[in-house]
Amino acid sequence: MPQKKRPQQRHGFRTNEYIVYPAHGVGRIASIEEQEIVGSTLELFVIDFEKDKMTLRVPTSKLEIVGMRKLSEEKVLKKALTTLKGKARVKRTMWSRRAQEYEAKINSGDLISIAEVVRDLYRSEAQPEQSYSERQLYEAALDRMARELAAVEKIDDASAVAKIDEVLAKSARTAKMAAEADARDKAAAA
Repeated sequence: MPQKKRPQQRHGFRTNEYIVYPAHGVGRIASIEEQEIVGSTLELFVIDFEKDKMTLRVPTSKLEIVGMRKLSEEKVLKKALTTLKGKARVKRTMWSRRAQEYEAKINSGDLISIAEVVRDLYRSEAQPEQSYSERQLYEAALDRMARELAAVEKIDDASAVAKIDEVLAKSARTAKMAAEADARDKAAAA
């Protein structure tokens, strides 16, 4: 039986293209193949997540349901990096509730939401230690953001993490200097 030629493109996605799968982050479409399951033929994207050593098969008809999307455009990336510069917004709710919200943002696949988690959970050297679960969520969000930044800018993951750390450290220094200047102004006014 002759081998059928595999399609190279479906629904605007093509083989060897990097994509974002919300629950797992950045992956590469290795192929588009057909599999027979319970007597019916199903067309699937075969997605490799090299860093996690995982392969996922996603029916081409389920893209919207799973939220698979193309990599972010440059302007979304810039907005995400700008989000990192903002003031951390930590709600005064129980940690378990905040952890669920952070987890949902990370798994949404939305780069801006992931940047918010990175910003909110970032700790500079001068700040107090994080709990284990805070650190885990921070690392997960940082990893997702860095992988997409690396794929978009065609740099390695370590360079992407360094770029994010630089933005975070710079905004932390700026905030610290502003707080010190504010304290000096209050002391001078007293």
